Amino acid sequence: MPTEKKISSASDCINSMVEGSELKKLRSNSRIYHRYFLLDADMQSLRWEPSKKDSEKAKIDIKSIKEVRTGKNTDIFRSNGISDQISEDCAFSVIYGENYESLDLVANSADVANIWVTGLRYLISYGKHTLDMLESSQDNMRTSWVSQKFSEIDVDNLGHVSLCSAVQCIRNLNPGLKTSKIELKFKELHKSKDKAGTEVTQEEFVEVFHELCTRPEIYFLLVQFSSNKEFLDTKDLMMFLEAEQGVAHINEEISLEIIHKYEPSREGQEKGWLSIDGFTNYLMSPDCYIFDPEHKKVCQDMKQPLSHYFINSSHNTYLIEDQFRGPSDITGYIRALKMGCRSVELDVWDGPDNEPVIYTGHTMTSQIVFRSVIDIINKYAFFASEYPLILCLENHCSIRQQKVMVQHMKKILGDKLYTTSPNVEESYLPSPDVLKGKILIKAKKLSSSCSGVEGDVTDEDEGAEMSQRAGKEDVEQANHVPAKRFQLCKELSELVSICKSVQFREFQVSFQVQKYWEVCSFNEVLASKYANESPGDFVNYNKRFLARVFPSPMRIDSSNMNPQDFWKCGCQIVAMNFQTPGLMMDLNIGWFRQNGNCGYVLRPAIMREEVSFFSANTKDSVPGVSPQLLHIKIISGQNFPKPKGSGAKGDVVDPYVYVEIHGIPADCAEQRTKTVHQNGDAPIFDESFEFQINLPELAMVRFVVLDDDYIGDEFIGQYTIPFECLQTGYRHVPLQSLTGEVLAHASLFVHVAITNRRGGGKPHKRGLSVRKGKKSRDYASLRTLWIKTVDEVFKNAQPPIRDATDLRENMQNAVVSFKELCGLSSVANLMQCMLAVSPRFLGPDNTPLVVLNLSEQYPTMELQGIVPEVLKKIVTTYDIVSPSLHFSGAWGEGVLGQEPGRAWGLLLRKQDSDPCLSWIK
Repeated sequence: MPTEKKISSASDCINSMVEGSELKKLRSNSRIYHRYFLLDADMQSLRWEPSKKDSEKAKIDIKSIKEVRTGKNTDIFRSNGISDQISEDCAFSVIYGENYESLDLVANSADVANIWVTGLRYLISYGKHTLDMLESSQDNMRTSWVSQKFSEIDVDNLGHVSLCSAVQCIRNLNPGLKTSKIELKFKELHKSKDKAGTEVTQEEFVEVFHELCTRPEIYFLLVQFSSNKEFLDTKDLMMFLEAEQGVAHINEEISLEIIHKYEPSREGQEKGWLSIDGFTNYLMSPDCYIFDPEHKKVCQDMKQPLSHYFINSSHNTYLIEDQFRGPSDITGYIRALKMGCRSVELDVWDGPDNEPVIYTGHTMTSQIVFRSVIDIINKYAFFASEYPLILCLENHCSIRQQKVMVQHMKKILGDKLYTTSPNVEESYLPSPDVLKGKILIKAKKLSSSCSGVEGDVTDEDEGAEMSQRAGKEDVEQANHVPAKRFQLCKELSELVSICKSVQFREFQVSFQVQKYWEVCSFNEVLASKYANESPGDFVNYNKRFLARVFPSPMRIDSSNMNPQDFWKCGCQIVAMNFQTPGLMMDLNIGWFRQNGNCGYVLRPAIMREEVSFFSANTKDSVPGVSPQLLHIKIISGQNFPKPKGSGAKGDVVDPYVYVEIHGIPADCAEQRTKTVHQNGDAPIFDESFEFQINLPELAMVRFVVLDDDYIGDEFIGQYTIPFECLQTGYRHVPLQSLTGEVLAHASLFVHVAITNRRGGGKPHKRGLSVRKGKKSRDYASLRTLWIKTVDEVFKNAQPPIRDATDLRENMQNAVVSFKELCGLSSVANLMQCMLAVSPRFLGPDNTPLVVLNLSEQYPTMELQGIVPEVLKKIVTTYDIVSPSLHFSGAWGEGVLGQEPGRAWGLLLRKQDSDPCLSWIK
């Protein structure tokens, strides 16, 4: 059967409105009426039926409509008792009449709502000239370009081409489309016309291209910013980039560069117009990926002590399968180092011919020669990162072969080895910046009192633990494996400098006696115990000392622990089994992307500062850290592949999306969309979620796409990103396979907004605070130290802290009210508010009702004569908001500019085709 026709132009929207749709009409008494709405054929009135009113009264004149709002952004929606049950994406309101009355409607789907919003806005813009505009748009820039592409393959000017040529041409223009889908669309078209043969005419080619290569969700977005044109000019694109995408310091030259780069038609490039195809190209390009490109290079302070960083770490690096009987191979080191790993493990044993070998002792894993591993490490150590590499040496060799190890390392690694003795006058380790290009050996070291050429030290043998614990169920018994001792040669000991391995005793002892260059390794089970029982002490311990956590030896399948369980305690070296894909490795890979994939990520300040206190298991907001609200809308998906190994449903894919938040316990959450049945090529989800993030610097967002199957849901793709790397606005999420490879052409289209963000981060990309005040406010409190002089000094700080909290909360509440009066949701930013409200400042005869005065300390709104009541409310609320915004720095360069005088007058005299834009610039 022919599939439902896509919306690809304003004409399609108008035609759909003339045919009519069933919409739900909301009233202030919380009642809902099902009515059939349609546009009169003369496009002068919006009608609905059935109605108890006279047919002439059950209508709204198009010319009386002031604006069309999307979402639940009127008083009726906000006060309606069932508003929470209504999807934001399906709701819209028609504001009409001199008193700004609202007709509040709910569509059956977001697509239907978008059709009505787009069509009505088009009618408001062009009025009685709508028909002329629709007719002239038939021969538009896009059609001309597609026709030109047809002419290029119709080399003999026959007026038709073969089906194969037509399919290949469309696939070249849109590589994500399947050949079978394009062929099927042409066959459907021919069948509907009762046409014999397979030749394709230009008209058919254009029609199929429009049908397959138009993404309605992007078309609706384009007309929202194009003043209802079929393209974006440079000023439209500037407004989109600044108001939606959060791009700072944008100008027409930058807009023109984007148009020249992504617009496929020559006409569009010459005129500076971005068509739907160019706009789609831009939104799907890396420029609009969800990952902030600023984080693709090293962007954090690399001059902090080594203990202040999370370090990308590998466990049993030499293994490429499980750790009990899997093969060992040097490719394990190559893979890990190319992925930015900065801590690799070498489990060294005596080998034949006096050559040490690497494998997991007491198991059936195969062996590789130590020398060949050191060769590979020398070659790839700084392939992905110039910052220090730590070799975790688990030494089980005899003295004789230990000396061979030393010879190989000195000869092959040479000056890269860092052997400088630690400075006893210092309190912290050197920084990654100081240690650039250096290789650190983490291993046992003889005490300074040892005067011989060898000495006795305790053994660290994870393999022995595994063989002893296999089959044991008593966890307590598993935590107390007696330490063995072995002989260590002085030459090997001298290669160990600032990463001396020692056994952990307890926190209070460590605080007193442990040296900053000593490193403790924790079994996963023991580390979990400390994380749960002494989370605050664990965080404080990791401020000065490096802690390495390795997987439980019971994980004989080389499964991975959750690194977040230990990152939240500040553990720097959380060793992962790189050979085992899945959720845990997704988190690890995603986490270390945020600093140029250099293998080092600076920990949150609350985990570094000596005076701060942080408990890893907090289930509420973190003292001193402002919670953030993350708003994510999953709009659509593109080109989802069939899950590997799936054959029960043929080529059918029934996708749905999980959005997961990983971080401290207070932040962990997940939400899922509905299932879209039998559509893996272009499913529309249109679902919005909100998450509160209490510690943004430790939070990660993971998008997972699954195939809904009654036998068991199957994995399609995922993408994991640190919260701090999110770009706001409309973004594409490139999906990755289970093993981390990019899935060709497969992506999610999403909208991201972050609100209630104060301080830090990238303020130009973040929305303003929107959290409503609570009946009882949470004021910051000061902890009593029981040191009289200190407590007396800080006691005086309490009133100013309360005043600052009140000022902040009052400003937030005023901003919420201002957004509501502007007809926008809580995720809107200040620029979007001003854009939404500015058209109301013109009277019927184009005289100014409100003037914005930029000559004062902060911009003020001035009423001009008698204005509607709703406009008075907007100005009054703005008067409350504006001084607070000025105080908080929200009025920044690039929002209003710096020219003094009554710039608003230029806007209201309509000296530009887009007065709103000329004002904002």
